[in-house]
Amino acid sequence: MSEQTRWTRRPEYATWGDFGPDDQLGRLNLLTPEKVREGVAEVKTGRTFCLSLPLDLPGGTAMNPRRPPPRLNATRRGEHPNMTYPLSRDDARLTDIICDDSVTLALQYSTQWDSLAHMGQWFDMCGDGTPEMVFYNGYRAGVDIIGERDFRPGCGCGCGQGGHQGAKRLGIENMARHGVQGRAVMIDIKKHFGIRRFAFGYAQLQQILAADNIVIRPGDMVCFRTGMDEAIFAMGGAPDADYLAHHFAGLDGGDPALRQWVAECGVVALIADNPAVEILPARPLHQDFYPSHPLHDLCLFRLGVYLGELWHLSELADWLCAHQRHAFLLTAPPLRLPGAVGSPVTPVATV
Repeated sequence: MSEQTRWTRRPEYATWGDFGPDDQLGRLNLLTPEKVREGVAEVKTGRTFCLSLPLDLPGGTAMNPRRPPPRLNATRRGEHPNMTYPLSRDDARLTDIICDDSVTLALQYSTQWDSLAHMGQWFDMCGDGTPEMVFYNGYRAGVDIIGERDFRPGCGCGCGQGGHQGAKRLGIENMARHGVQGRAVMIDIKKHFGIRRFAFGYAQLQQILAADNIVIRPGDMVCFRTGMDEAIFAMGGAPDADYLAHHFAGLDGGDPALRQWVAECGVVALIADNPAVEILPARPLHQDFYPSHPLHDLCLFRLGVYLGELWHLSELADWLCAHQRHAFLLTAPPLRLPGAVGSPVTPVATV
């Protein structure tokens, strides 16, 4: 399907079509072999940091009632659980003991990537006065991203066509297949502003960039440390949702200057140790446009910029601060799970 048959107009700031009419990678196209070499050049000591929370944190459902914690189970060997299973049960000559398990996992429960299929908008991309449910580069709900009770294209009645099919376009497998490795930089909000809750905008970003002598280049991945990961660890699987909701910064997705910076600077991904990267609830962008997640709208829907949420950044941020550094090599592939709109990730920073 070509650009001309899918859309004739694109939203403000959008990169739709910039990387080809049927592009499904967005700004990941800027993560080139040269950018990988830039990341490798930041490795001075060879020390590594795991940037994932344990995937059973934050714990419970207090932070998101729609995302239950992971549940481990043994696979089955007939009527028996396949866990500490003595193979000699069926053949006395065997001495092996086998363990084999499975997991039921909400893919965006803990440390995660959002794919470009995670959030779209109602938008009149054909210029005929009829908004449609669409995603990055004009891929359509009900055609390219299909849920159990999806809308028939152009119908709007919610009649449902049966069966979850997921993201036939823009799924997380595109990100995995391309690879996610390159230069990343740390913006340490906690170091400069503490753990108070506030909307972090362009003015605060420029203050940190100047104070820490940070240079962000096109194709970089940018991490924002707020300190929430430390609080989640300290809560030990029983998150205090009220405390978390009244502390820690989030990016101000409604700040026009910050939105302009994200659009112009060429970053591939925005990553934070909080559950949305941006602060929620968000303020209206203007009277006629009020997306619930304005930074998600800008990044995932318009620009093709990826979002990483609930990452474990504090240990790395403290090390970088102590060594007067800000850049590092980031390796962070998602699961290559066709059709998924998000993925758990175990990122590795190498310094």
